[in-house]
Amino acid sequence: MMKKEFSVVIAGGGSTFTPGIVMMLLENQDRFPIRKLKFYDNFASRQETVAEACKILLQERAPQIEFSYTTDPEEAFTDVDFCMAHIRAGLYAMREQDEKIPLRHGCVGQETCGPGGMAYGLRSIPAVIELIDYMEKYSPNAWMLNYSNPAAIVAEACRVLRPDSKVLNICDMPIGIETRIAEILGYEDRKQFDVMYYGLNHFGWWKEFKDAKTGEDLMPRIKAYVKEHGYLPPSAMNGAQHTDESWKDTFIKVRDVYALDPETIPNTYLKYYLYPDYVVEHSDKVYTRANEVMDGREKDVFTECHRIIAAGTAKDTTIEVEEHASYIVDLATAIAFNTKERMLLIVPNNGAISNFDPTAMVEIPCIVDNTGAKPMQIGEIPEFQKGMMNQQVSVEKLVVQAHVEGSYQRLWQAFTLSATIPSASKAKDILDEMLEVNKEYWVELG
Repeated sequence: MMKKEFSVVIAGGGSTFTPGIVMMLLENQDRFPIRKLKFYDNFASRQETVAEACKILLQERAPQIEFSYTTDPEEAFTDVDFCMAHIRAGLYAMREQDEKIPLRHGCVGQETCGPGGMAYGLRSIPAVIELIDYMEKYSPNAWMLNYSNPAAIVAEACRVLRPDSKVLNICDMPIGIETRIAEILGYEDRKQFDVMYYGLNHFGWWKEFKDAKTGEDLMPRIKAYVKEHGYLPPSAMNGAQHTDESWKDTFIKVRDVYALDPETIPNTYLKYYLYPDYVVEHSDKVYTRANEVMDGREKDVFTECHRIIAAGTAKDTTIEVEEHASYIVDLATAIAFNTKERMLLIVPNNGAISNFDPTAMVEIPCIVDNTGAKPMQIGEIPEFQKGMMNQQVSVEKLVVQAHVEGSYQRLWQAFTLSATIPSASKAKDILDEMLEVNKEYWVELG
């Protein structure tokens, strides 16, 4: 019997991640066959470069897939089964502002954490809601798999503004860490683990790590390694694996994050909340992560796309499969074929964490079938994690309230409540500067 084939639109067609996602989709045609692939972006020239290169790639490797790209939402969202959304409102130029403005004030400058994450969130909310509305208008039975950042704020906005929409919010960061742990322990694949994880997006902890086959508790081995080396695997330490210096520092700093609660294994992003003074002290205020990406990945991907277009072939391309993106295929396959796969998703708590806000958008394991995600029960969490999460979830809710109400006051409260900002006066100074550069993206705040 012929396996069902699907129509997919990638929202964010001009992203530097899109070619790698196309490669990943091609590699997974056996389990998630595609009949039609479309790109959608509101930045026509940028998308054209990526799309024309991908067109050649698809013609050579999967000519049966019907491919197109457009800036017209009706054309993009008509006859689709899935929208894979990874958009960046304001591109890297605004990410640079997200990072550099807080650093000028002596606070954490990061794209998803602290003031930078809140600024980015206020740009992302209207853009993602617009995509949901296009999808529901032109393909009401479709699913949106959203991995646009900052995922925590975007997920809260979806809960508040589009509570009945078929949207699942996902993040690959825990997957990346599990892949590193697989390397550290000598496993071939992170799917050889049974894990239990809980928290908010970019703000969570593993409380269980077991061998899926034998049931062996792997936490003692992981803890012993993390205590000494953080998440820096042997290949990065001996130079075999290329890792940007900023990421090396992040992986090593996990040692100090772990030291605060040796009962769990932490997400790397917790360093921004627990050691903000260290982060600022070790940040280059002139050349931030945004600059690294613009001078690295951004240039590399567009240079390769131009080369493919000029050569008329992608046979010798340097574009690689985006391994993190295979998680998106896992999710699409689970929905499409009712596989009941266990996956980490950002969902309403609804009692899954029994001693935490039921309306909070939490990142926990879920069973995914053709009706969506069914959260697994976590039970009670310790006071330390609960206290941190209560503070951070209130920040995320206040940002969304600020957007919904057009309220400067709510946003100032959100900035002040963030563990990355030491005072209300500092919060106001950063907010006012960010407000100025984000006027064309944020709702009007009164």
